[in-house]
Amino acid sequence: MSDLEFFLFLVPPILAVLIILNLFKRKHKFQNLPPGDMGWPFLGETIGYLRPYSVTTIGDFMQDHISRYGKIFKSNLFGEPTIVSADAGLNRYILQNEGRLFECNYPRSIGGILGKWSMLVQVGQMHRDMRMISLNFLSNARLRNQLLSEVEKHTVLVLGSWKQDSVVCAQDEAKKFTFNFMAEHIMSLQPGNPETEKLKKEYITFMKGVVSAPLNFPGTAYRKALQSRSTILGFIERKMEERRNEMNGNENDLLGWVLKNSNLSKEQILDLLLSLLFAGHETSSVAIALSIFFLESCPAAVQQLTEEHLEISRAKKQSGETELNWDDYKKMEFTQCVINETLRLGNVVRFLHRKAVKDVRYKGYDIPCGWKVLPVISAAHLDPSLFDRPHDFDPWRWQVSQFCI
Repeated sequence: MSDLEFFLFLVPPILAVLIILNLFKRKHKFQNLPPGDMGWPFLGETIGYLRPYSVTTIGDFMQDHISRYGKIFKSNLFGEPTIVSADAGLNRYILQNEGRLFECNYPRSIGGILGKWSMLVQVGQMHRDMRMISLNFLSNARLRNQLLSEVEKHTVLVLGSWKQDSVVCAQDEAKKFTFNFMAEHIMSLQPGNPETEKLKKEYITFMKGVVSAPLNFPGTAYRKALQSRSTILGFIERKMEERRNEMNGNENDLLGWVLKNSNLSKEQILDLLLSLLFAGHETSSVAIALSIFFLESCPAAVQQLTEEHLEISRAKKQSGETELNWDDYKKMEFTQCVINETLRLGNVVRFLHRKAVKDVRYKGYDIPCGWKVLPVISAAHLDPSLFDRPHDFDPWRWQVSQFCI
């Protein structure tokens, strides 16, 4: 037997032994995985986890698993081995260690529809750069001097469109308000203009696909959303070219500010603006609609809100002022309590997609590197050990205590 033949003869069994030893070491290393059920192969428990439920509950899946396994358990969700956390401490630990121990890990279908440069998809330095660009644009000075007046303007426009004694859909009106506000904030589009209404129509189709099953076949909501995405990006690209051809670029909106103050490529700018339109519109419109829903069953809160705003209005009339300013905003203390309680009980964002980038140990449990991690924010918000009567809408709870869940 030649040396080469001898070498080739020994390689397979040596590799097999090394693989088995490595698997054994990893199994031994992670012997303290949280309890749980991995479910069916590939599908795992995803179908049960995504089954619809009321926003003011954690759903049957979470309720059953918490009662069986505790607030931290393992599962197989979205095609990956997953650590699910209903523990407020672990949720906070995950978010505090973003970029060091954990990173964003949204399903591939989200990247396909929002774009590979979306902030929901990007991790590491690029995510931080894009986030910093957005935050720099939303500086304190801009919030005080411009955005507050824009919010008031769009609020008055929506309220002024209501006919006396007519019935309106709170969700539709909230979406109208937030879309018009974000469209002007991002690209200086004016409400009611034909191009704004056309973009809104495409965006509605786009949104239906974002929340649908990622089935890229003719006629499906996902396929229609991809087509609307192309139309929306084409619209934004034309606006970019118009700005570049202008002698003095408009920095009053995000598009102009990014073109002037960043080195992002065209594709990166397109995905950034689309993802911010999506994030700003969806979360805000749902929160506004939920606040109206909750307030309807809490007349005492409506009364206190009314008194707070009437007092601000009377003070402005006495001073001869008309528009809201930053000092007025700071006086809306009970309004902030209502907002906090709406976000807590309404759970606008129920859970987050994260991935462990290093081996982590928490409360004696192992979280292996590469595993998906789902901090379930709603479970902490509705935890009776953290909030008294957690299923009740009680804005006054925020007057006596401040939580960081």
